[in-house]
Amino acid sequence: MQIILAPMEGVVDALMRDMLTRIGGYDLCITEFIRVVDQKLPARVFTRLCPELLTGGKTFAGTPVRVQLLGQDPHWLAENAVRAVELGSPGVDLNFGCPAKTVNKSRGGAVLLKETEQLYRIVKAVRDAVPTPFPVSAKIRLGYDDTSLTLDNAAAIAAAGVSMLTVHARTKSDGYRPPAYWPWIAKIKQQVSIPLVANGEIWNATDAALCRQQSDCSDIMLGRGALALPNLARTIRDADAVMPWPQVLELLMQYSEFEMCGDKSQYYSNRIKQWFSYLKLQYPQAADLFVQLRVLRKSSDILHTLQQALRSPAA
Repeated sequence: MQIILAPMEGVVDALMRDMLTRIGGYDLCITEFIRVVDQKLPARVFTRLCPELLTGGKTFAGTPVRVQLLGQDPHWLAENAVRAVELGSPGVDLNFGCPAKTVNKSRGGAVLLKETEQLYRIVKAVRDAVPTPFPVSAKIRLGYDDTSLTLDNAAAIAAAGVSMLTVHARTKSDGYRPPAYWPWIAKIKQQVSIPLVANGEIWNATDAALCRQQSDCSDIMLGRGALALPNLARTIRDADAVMPWPQVLELLMQYSEFEMCGDKSQYYSNRIKQWFSYLKLQYPQAADLFVQLRVLRKSSDILHTLQQALRSPAA
């Protein structure tokens, strides 16, 4: 079994990848997407979203980090894929699953699931351009509005030479509403021979086992569940106990110290609240603390509140 940390724009950045891979259990991380339009992007664009390129393409814990690209032009995606591996990315991932309206309006992400031939052209161009030792992977949803093209899209991507295909088992129209339709991944597996990775609605070890059973897929990708339960990968891989709340609080303090000292410190308030919106799904204590945090604007006030919670006997 391989466990992959999902790309989540504005949430799973380099700091979050560092924090979660230090806890352990992950075999690979995929970055937030780099938007490709009509040019070969400068190196700074890649290293800004994937600073791990400066440390051998791995997190400090040693987990490989693969750059993800999003766009619709085969030529420019291929050019930038080559640049990514030249800069140190251990492969390239292609985003055909992003449901964001702004992305879809510019013919990127999940909207390409309406264009089977274009999926083929993009993957083929990137695979032909990227040196053979480097994997080219892709991520899709089951479709845009429905599943009428699911099997055709997967077959086209496979025929184009993709190394691995991650399937978020919902359509774009489904958004993130449960359930995830894991049996659809098993249907795809009957049609293609490439490695598949199952994604969607994996919140605990029981979900992971059921997903693997219904999808007939050994490998999984964790997204929101990894934020709700920081040691989710370890609970799945090693049957570890759920991380206790005091340890989560210590993790939040570490995150806060790094985030407030980093170049994205102005986003700290939003980032920590966003993380809490997931943590409260797993921890009742997070829900109680979030009531206090959500009205705070200053980073210093948020940090002080976290420090008080850590010192509280209830922690």
